[in-house]
Amino acid sequence: MKIAFLLYPDVTLLDFAGPAQILARLKGVSLHFVAKTKDLVTTDAGCSVLPTDCLSDLQSADILCVPGGLSSIDVMEDEEIISWVTKIGVQCQWVTSVCSGSMILAAAGLKGYRATSHWVLRDDLALFGAIPTEGRVVFDRNRVTGGGVTAGIDFGFALSAAIQGDDHAKLIQLEYEYDPTIPLSGGTPATAEKHILAQAKSDFEHMLPNHRERSIKVAERLSLKQ
Repeated sequence: MKIAFLLYPDVTLLDFAGPAQILARLKGVSLHFVAKTKDLVTTDAGCSVLPTDCLSDLQSADILCVPGGLSSIDVMEDEEIISWVTKIGVQCQWVTSVCSGSMILAAAGLKGYRATSHWVLRDDLALFGAIPTEGRVVFDRNRVTGGGVTAGIDFGFALSAAIQGDDHAKLIQLEYEYDPTIPLSGGTPATAEKHILAQAKSDFEHMLPNHRERSIKVAERLSLKQ
């Protein structure tokens, strides 16, 4: 079983590292970290990752996983990457994402599928014909999308269970001691204190300038091609 993780500059580290740690325990699996070139890819955490494959090297996979990142809008505008995601996705048994990676998937084809994303971007999935759905992990046929950043770990266990059964996922859960007790409340807009939610929204406005406007332009360009 071949799993392809898309990498790009400023990708969110946990979005792919969390699922990869879990999915690596599937039987007969090989993990491929794919980027435009084999040069080091710097993550949003400051550390770099060496891709195993470039886009032209890897032309098929059983599972595609697209992580998110603050630069995901740049990837949505990159026709080479979107073409590769579309091509690989058609052949995959599972087409998946974590966080804003679902926006990249949407640009490559999520029309008619229920999907989730980071809460700040989730509603924008509708621009591409996807159905925004709240949830840590959302399954719709062979599309599996995880919510923001930390949801990638839950996504990894959920997908593992779907592929190799609950007992396998539970075994890995136990061996990795995944039994989280949330240290603080407020990890969602619904549970966050008002002043913290306001600060978070302000932060994202600065971190994701013109994201919606650029997403609209991508959606319009894609609609003209169809």
